[in-house]
Amino acid sequence: ALAQGLAQKADNPWDVLREVLGWTGGQPFLTQKLCKLVLTSPFPITAGSEAELSEQLVRSRIIENWESQDEPEHLRTIRDRILVNEKRASRLLGLYQQILQQGGVSANDTSEQMELRLTGLVVKQQGQLRVANRIYQNIFNADSVEKELASLRPYSENFNAWLASNCKDESRLLRGQALQEALAWAVAKSLSDRDYQFLAASQELDKREVQRILEAQKEASRILAQANQALEAVLKSASSKALFLAGQEFEALVEAVRAGKQLQALDKSVRVKANAQVQVMTALHQAVYGVKERNRLEGHGCKVTSVSFSSDGKMIASAGEDGTIKLWSLEGRELHTFRGHRRQVNRVSFSPDGKTIASASYDCTIKLWTLEGRELQTLQGHSSLVFSVSFSPDGQTLASGSWDNTVKLWSLKGKELQTLLGHSQAVTSATFSPDGQVLVSGGGEGTIKLWSLDGRELRTIQGHSQAIADVSFRPDGETIVSASLDGTIKLWSLDGKERQTLQGHHREVMSASFSPDGTTIASASKDSTIKLWNLDGTERQTLHGHRSEVISICFSSDSKTIASGSWDSTIKLWNLNSKERQILQGHRGWVNSVSFSPDGQTIASASEDGTIKLWSLDGKEQQTLQEHSSRINSITFSPDGKIIASGNWDNTIKLWNLDEREQRTLQGHSSRINSVSFSPDGQTLASASEDGTIKLWNLEGLELQTFQGHSSWINSISFSPDGQTLASASGDGSIKLWSLEGRSLHIFQGHNHVVNSVSFSPNGQTLASASGDGNIKLWSLEGRELQTLHGHHAEVSSISFSPDGQTFASGSYDNTIKLWSLEGRELQTLKGHRAEVSGISFSSDGQILASASTDGTVILWNFNLDSLMELGCSWVHDYLKNNPNVSQSDRRLCDRSR
Repeated sequence: ALAQGLAQKADNPWDVLREVLGWTGGQPFLTQKLCKLVLTSPFPITAGSEAELSEQLVRSRIIENWESQDEPEHLRTIRDRILVNEKRASRLLGLYQQILQQGGVSANDTSEQMELRLTGLVVKQQGQLRVANRIYQNIFNADSVEKELASLRPYSENFNAWLASNCKDESRLLRGQALQEALAWAVAKSLSDRDYQFLAASQELDKREVQRILEAQKEASRILAQANQALEAVLKSASSKALFLAGQEFEALVEAVRAGKQLQALDKSVRVKANAQVQVMTALHQAVYGVKERNRLEGHGCKVTSVSFSSDGKMIASAGEDGTIKLWSLEGRELHTFRGHRRQVNRVSFSPDGKTIASASYDCTIKLWTLEGRELQTLQGHSSLVFSVSFSPDGQTLASGSWDNTVKLWSLKGKELQTLLGHSQAVTSATFSPDGQVLVSGGGEGTIKLWSLDGRELRTIQGHSQAIADVSFRPDGETIVSASLDGTIKLWSLDGKERQTLQGHHREVMSASFSPDGTTIASASKDSTIKLWNLDGTERQTLHGHRSEVISICFSSDSKTIASGSWDSTIKLWNLNSKERQILQGHRGWVNSVSFSPDGQTIASASEDGTIKLWSLDGKEQQTLQEHSSRINSITFSPDGKIIASGNWDNTIKLWNLDEREQRTLQGHSSRINSVSFSPDGQTLASASEDGTIKLWNLEGLELQTFQGHSSWINSISFSPDGQTLASASGDGSIKLWSLEGRSLHIFQGHNHVVNSVSFSPNGQTLASASGDGNIKLWSLEGRELQTLHGHHAEVSSISFSPDGQTFASGSYDNTIKLWSLEGRELQTLKGHRAEVSGISFSSDGQILASASTDGTVILWNFNLDSLMELGCSWVHDYLKNNPNVSQSDRRLCDRSR
């Protein structure tokens, strides 16, 4: 028929048709479009010109500027099908790139191959996956694929530069945090061979750098073995960080505990331990304080469709696609498996007294069971799949919802009491109000209905645009929560008014529930996440960890634990009361400065409220010093820990003798004091002021020297470890080094904003500075810039080296603290403050970092290896003991933490 139509335009219509099909591969839309272009072309097609004119038409009217000529839309549809999901896009583009490069790949009907075939871009021919036609191959060519992949890569600039160097420029390879982020991005993606070569080369380079650091410190064959063990701990800690970034927090914690176990086994005399310890402890700290998943129950071997806590919170029942029900202890030990249903069990529920379990199945029945798995009753009456079953509060009645559009009420002996008719589609959820007087049900037509127990329909609530997946009451009985396939959760009053719409999931919401205390809503979605919400509709937290759709969720009776069931065959337990950091609260205003005593047992904090507070490590307030009349900017301990110096907005410095409870006031500055610092021998105090001067004082309050040279206020001063040099940071954007006689030794310039803080490394060889430009710089003492570190998103307020000199910390107005290696690698970001971080200080042993904030608090961040291991092991104890998939070596991981 097509050839007959072409006869009016061509001498040899069959030859023209052969050329058309050569371009389109027989794709119906493209074939008809090209035939139409031939017919509407102003040029007749004479014998012998078929190929040339056909190619001219294809290139000018389809391929060139194809996006503007794609009418009706066809090619853009194919492109959008590939790019619509970023995670899937990289896999599909990677597969398509292989087909282009190799001319075809073996067809094996994997999910990505099927998805790529469904786009229409490729076809299966003779066991091979090939590009469907020449038009597609010309438009979606290697250059366009590479361009799209480049736009998806977070490391495109480095990747392209590395390729341009013929894969030899190692400076373009990724390291540290950038590499971890790239590896996390690459998880579950099918990338090009070049991508994998680049990431592998980056990993190899990163590993070599760690290896070089360790090998430089090997002293003997005994230490070599220890160093290798330390290296393995470092690599495990890097793996932990990558897992954490990928949303696999529980796996990250287990890996960090493995690393910590290896580190604890190292000989304490081994010098490499200090280097490995930084890596391991930052990984442990991140995982211990970031993880929410407490345990993982594995045993179903199929999709988990429902989970339910017993009323006392000591047991969990779960239902599976295979028709079984399992009973678990809260520690994750499998107690019983119930068999009796012939098809998938869709819902499982405990009776209020916790002695009976009800199950609803696709085999159209409901069953009642003892906790030992003995079948008590089979309830039959529904004519189709049963989706839902729940007990009344008094435990005497059951409600069930079915695909037959009905809700049924049953006695525990299996007698059908009522059939509630009103839904026009399947009833997916039905549950009682807390007082047992009202029943709420959700239907496939998107409506919610309230019923009296005598079967009267009390109210119909409409608002969802798709089917209701779950519906339940708040414990006070005044609010209903509904989860819908339209991706939203809604809160309703009993009169049917919509109170809140909770939006944030990217796919269907399958379950939603109030916590027993009524303060929190949890939702589970096919986007593989669980979300926690406040009653005002604001999202509190997103829990990641499931590898597939989350179908069911429930709270324990104390509201502290969530159980979730997923199509990834696992049940996860999430502890909502995570490990709390030590927070010191008591100031009535901003906390501007914090300092540890030399013995590390006391913390001093200085506040805008004009007070200094002394705290013990357990967070108890020991003393309040209240002689200042206005805001205190800076505070520091003398090296012997007997004196505290504080700098004030009233232009004075005060010295507090903690033994004799006396204080002395030093006067001489003409403007407020921004920073005070003791010399290492404790005999001299330096002060920096907004008047642009630095003054040196003895402990009797006598002014010894005044340094002048900065053109603006001075924010920070720091003595070198040998006490012979003083560094100052100024609002003029410069850093100066001074002799103690007041002579300017060096001027460091490089920041393009005010410099807020300056600090010497413990060995005195490096100077670190923090600036309002958001950057940190490391300098040699001759003024040469060694590193510029980027990472904070706002002004950097303070900087401090750890006592061992292996790391340093920075505090920022972006509310975070960051830990860095001396090589400039970002090790960890600490989040916890609700406002700007104004000051930071390490304890003398480097195992605690204190941070002060304008939110009025001081937070203590724990970096003690043994303490972190104890916390980590207590968290994963049940998993290691009871999960059947844990290896024997891991099962003993926490037997002895030292």
